[in-house]
Amino acid sequence: MYKTEQEEFWAGDFGTKYIDRNNSEQVLYSKVAMWAKMLRSANNVSSIRELGCNIGLNLVALKRLHQKISLFGYEINEEAVRQANEFNVAKITRGSILDKIEDEAVDLTFTAGVLIHINPNHLSNVYENLVYGSNRYVLVAEYYNPSPTTINYRGHTERLFKRDFAGELIDNYGLKLVDYGFIYKRDNWAPQDDISWFLLEN
Repeated sequence: MYKTEQEEFWAGDFGTKYIDRNNSEQVLYSKVAMWAKMLRSANNVSSIRELGCNIGLNLVALKRLHQKISLFGYEINEEAVRQANEFNVAKITRGSILDKIEDEAVDLTFTAGVLIHINPNHLSNVYENLVYGSNRYVLVAEYYNPSPTTINYRGHTERLFKRDFAGELIDNYGLKLVDYGFIYKRDNWAPQDDISWFLLEN
């Protein structure tokens, strides 16, 4: 059913347990603050698609910032899809983001803490869904490393991969850098887990 071990990992019990660790009002507050920063240089965005949305907290945060925005999410874990649908802020599709997404293009596509968990041999599949699924902007909010490296993730190997995702999108697809930033895990008001984000334009 799945192309990679990583997909199977996130579709199964580990992915379901991840939901409980990352579902709180504090996490949501931090995401609202994060999105206010990340979209400061994006103009006229009326539709957004998240690849790997989990239970949809990014989408909920976006809806709090922009009530009229049209939101879409793709997620591989069945329980996460069920919970994301309960928020009723976006159209959620259960599916693998390694498969080609044929949906109509939106103004902005993004991943947040997802590319780091994709098998590097299949990253181009996700890149293409980001680039070709967007009319204008692509945003990646991930762990950054100047060169590809693999990190042990909660006792599991081959489950977390850091690299320069934005640089690869710029080099391989001709995207332009619009804005970027870093959100520190010790931020006093709205911490994130040392996330580097990059807003790119087609």
